[in-house]
Amino acid sequence: MKSPSPTSENTGARLRRLEKRLLGQLAQTSEAFKLLEPGDRVMVAVSGGKDSMSLLSLLARIRERAPFALELIAVNLDQGHPGFPTDVLPSYFEARGFDYKIIREDTYSIVKSKIPEGRTYCSLCSRLRRGILYNVAQELGCTKIALGHHREDTIETLLLNLLYSGQIKAMPARLQSDDGRNIVIRPLLECAEAEIAEYAALMQFPIVPCDLCGSQDNLKRQRIKRLISELAGENPNVRGNLLAALGNVRVTHLLDRALLGDAEPRGRDTWLDAEVHSPAETAGSGVRTASPVAAPDESLIPLSALRR
Repeated sequence: MKSPSPTSENTGARLRRLEKRLLGQLAQTSEAFKLLEPGDRVMVAVSGGKDSMSLLSLLARIRERAPFALELIAVNLDQGHPGFPTDVLPSYFEARGFDYKIIREDTYSIVKSKIPEGRTYCSLCSRLRRGILYNVAQELGCTKIALGHHREDTIETLLLNLLYSGQIKAMPARLQSDDGRNIVIRPLLECAEAEIAEYAALMQFPIVPCDLCGSQDNLKRQRIKRLISELAGENPNVRGNLLAALGNVRVTHLLDRALLGDAEPRGRDTWLDAEVHSPAETAGSGVRTASPVAAPDESLIPLSALRR
């Protein structure tokens, strides 16, 4: 019998360590924000990209270890993009034993007719996709819709809103839709994109490209991504610090009167008290340590159930 090569053993060990880390982060996020609860039927929106494929795989692992019943159904929306490989995802879902549904809606033609040539399709395309997925979740009797957004997605969104919209807003881990019909969850929100990409590569997922529509990239987001990378080259804690800041808000040091109310802001002044930290003092990992988190409901997934 041929023994496994050192390379294959190293790859397997790396995959196990990486999966364990990602599962731990996913479980922590779930506990803090009540993402996965007993009796949930979760619709996992799978585009075929590295993030959604990783999310489906990790949630399947969670389901195996969860101390309560948890249903998953993978849903892919075929939007009519030219060249979309219609057989790739169904074949993968069937081979892995996933419950799934493929929705075919030609939103591509609608977007092409509405958006001038040379402009990005992403905004209108995402709005149409969201409406369809919300309706499908109701038809399938799902209690949650799981999306594959990760740490980099949310910190880029934070900076985009700050710089271009004048809002302090990012991506929530859990959000009820405006019409109250659906709850959207983002279990990977504290997971690093680089680790998700490595996990997807090691798992050898059949990845479907995301640029089939031929639309140009969201240029502002790409610029923000480059800015974060540049800053992270100077201080490797930048990405973690940005994520940690979302759970470490000092309302008294902002200008939102709706949040402040009639209370008199009190505390140390950022400028007068010279509250400046060196990179070593701000080694944010993205883990919420600044503010106490309420004790998790016992019905939620305990970390000990995943760290075996």
